[in-house]
Amino acid sequence: MKILSIDDHMVVREGLKRVLTAAFSVTQFDEAANGAEGLARIESGTYDIVILDIVMPEKDGFEVLEQLKAQVRKLPVLVLSHLHEEHHAVRALRMGAHGYLSKGRSVEEIVAAVRRISGGGRYLTAEVAEAMAAMLTEGVSEALHTRLSNREMQVMLMLSGGKELSEIASELYLSKSTVSTYRFRILEKMGLKNNTQLARYAIERGLLS
Repeated sequence: MKILSIDDHMVVREGLKRVLTAAFSVTQFDEAANGAEGLARIESGTYDIVILDIVMPEKDGFEVLEQLKAQVRKLPVLVLSHLHEEHHAVRALRMGAHGYLSKGRSVEEIVAAVRRISGGGRYLTAEVAEAMAAMLTEGVSEALHTRLSNREMQVMLMLSGGKELSEIASELYLSKSTVSTYRFRILEKMGLKNNTQLARYAIERGLLS
């Protein structure tokens, strides 16, 4: 099995390598510390599964997933993130991911997800299945954050977590004015007035880890 782990935390990549090498006949385990590096590896190599984080500098996981699916549409992807499953999994699955797990899940469940997805299946937790069912229920109102683009969602989470515009600009390699524009669009799309309301919304929705 050939695996690619795209995660900006080395300890996560090392942990996955140790766990999955012990559980499967892994012939190749490649690592990427950011989205751009991950996409470059996918362009030059062949993998049985990609394990992808969401919150990363430069390109977040949603951007990587979008570009990845444009490059290799059928490549199995397991999103492994600290962001809550029931609020972000549906977005990832709609974009082509084959499964979504939070990093708080057990080693056994991560192994089970990798086994199922690399074998051509999909892996949904009970929480994700319930969230998807709720969205299909007639009359369920659209959550405000679903109106945001992938980059806007990333900036929204960072703002909600208390980060300043300059911090966000530095982490995402953007200008401060660009981040400010994103903030304006986010508030406008969600019908909110300030960062305090944004943070309250994110907390009430369980969007923050």
